[in-house]
Amino acid sequence: MLSKFFLARPVFAWVIAIIIMAAGGLAIYNLPISQYPPIAPPSIAISAFYAGASAETVENSVTQIIEQKMTGFDKMLYMSASSD
Repeated sequence: MLSKFFLARPVFAWVIAIIIMAAGGLAIYNLPISQYPPIAPPSIAISAFYAGASAETVENSVTQIIEQKMTGFDKMLYMSASSD
């Protein structure tokens, strides 16, 4: 029944559809954002163990190599490394 009404009046159907889309667009644009959720940035932790090696040896043979390979990542905010 409703379909026959709109099939008989296609211009009216288009006007109603455009009004509904415009109202939806205005509603989305005007919706307030009350609070942003606390989202922690993604992080990666790498642990490397070198038995019997000093911190300086681990720094030179492991940590620096990993740091060099990690510098090519896009959108990486920061990086820190330590050799203990």
